[in-house]
Amino acid sequence: MFPIFLSRARAIRRGGSHTVAVSKLIETIAAQLERPREITMQVANHLLGSYDVERDAIGEFLKDKLSDLEDYEHDLILSPLFTPKLADQAIFAELLGRESIPRDKWPGLVSELVALPVHAQLVTSDRRTHTITLREVTIERYVYRLRLDGSIPESLFALLGTTPPATDQPTLKAVARRAIWENDAKRVILERYITLAGNRGEYQLTDVVSLMELVESYKPANVAAFLAMIPPWREGLRYEIDTAGAPKPFFAAAIQGEHGGDRDHRQADLRRLEGKRNEFALLGRLQKILAE
Repeated sequence: MFPIFLSRARAIRRGGSHTVAVSKLIETIAAQLERPREITMQVANHLLGSYDVERDAIGEFLKDKLSDLEDYEHDLILSPLFTPKLADQAIFAELLGRESIPRDKWPGLVSELVALPVHAQLVTSDRRTHTITLREVTIERYVYRLRLDGSIPESLFALLGTTPPATDQPTLKAVARRAIWENDAKRVILERYITLAGNRGEYQLTDVVSLMELVESYKPANVAAFLAMIPPWREGLRYEIDTAGAPKPFFAAAIQGEHGGDRDHRQADLRRLEGKRNEFALLGRLQKILAE
């Protein structure tokens, strides 16, 4: 059961009349932390490299050894599993709407979750589930990366509400709550894309997410600066795409012989090439819409 603190009718205020109760927020965070998570190759490789744990012995390690480790070791092991991604942030963006949870409230949220306690369900390659109690260091990592202090201006929030389909709304709100859009000039990039793409019937959620990632990575000052980046960027990609299929020159005749003489049997990196083609097309779509 939740502590007495959760039974109180405490709520986090927003500019309007709607609020999200602290109990609902903590309940949702706990539920997400406790959903089953598969041990990834990254985690398995870390355990092998740092603790000499083979993949088929990970379950035994979690049961018998994990509790003996220091907090920093817990964080290193579990951080790939409990660092929230955009999909995690979307759950809370939908729950909070325009609400913002100040950072000075986060330690209290973490303390309440630690007190529950929260039990993670870790699934090993043999499909067995192993239950561990999450420590404060892991819970804090998760809570502090949910963008709970994010907010969405009323005009942008209303714009998102007119963007179909409804299933996209949580992710759109998560995108809109990212820190990069706190700058007014940068936020216009997002608002302009959503407005014009919607008007043209060319809106795609994947393009919104890619736009966010590009602006976060390259931090253009405004729409004009972002558009100015695209032509040379696309030209560079075009060159890489056009030359990717050409065989690389050999530096010695002996090496050429090992690869079949004039018949080069080396395979091009098709996945990397496809990624460049997709990026080239994405930039073209963004340029077309934002330049309108």
